[in-house]
Amino acid sequence: MRPAARSVVLALGSNLGARRDILQGAVDAIAGIPEVQVIAVSPVYETVPVGGPPQPDYLNAVLLARTTLPSRALLGYLHEIEAAYRRVREVRWGPRTLDIDIITVDGEASTDPELTLPHPRAHERAFVLAPWHDADPDAVLPGQGPVATLLAAADTSGVRRAEMMLTVPSEDT
Repeated sequence: MRPAARSVVLALGSNLGARRDILQGAVDAIAGIPEVQVIAVSPVYETVPVGGPPQPDYLNAVLLARTTLPSRALLGYLHEIEAAYRRVREVRWGPRTLDIDIITVDGEASTDPELTLPHPRAHERAFVLAPWHDADPDAVLPGQGPVATLLAAADTSGVRRAEMMLTVPSEDT
């Protein structure tokens, strides 16, 4: 018996290289993961870095999907996609070609340090909340509340919508 599909929210970011192309490549790669169906992708936002050393601004987006994969297996695929874009993990909150975070999986809770769910800082990060709200205005972050309410309380001064979009690959391609 196949497990039921669960909703997943992923946050994507890039501040090195051809940022928009990298994000689109990540969306395409995620759509190619077995047992993952991409539902929607938010508009792209340009954001100032939060924490870490001085670095270029990010492009950020949120992707909504459904999957029958266990969360740990999904994380493994996402790490492979990051590695394909030469993601390195040398400096905490440092610059990166690609960062993909699992924000929430159908309300699943986990305190595992490698896969904390929901994401422990998503509720205070406008670079996650703004695109997520665009993709799903009625979204709720488990344990924190409606994304619209969280976004209204967040510091959005370094977050602006970019004049670019990402596309969800069709199932025919």
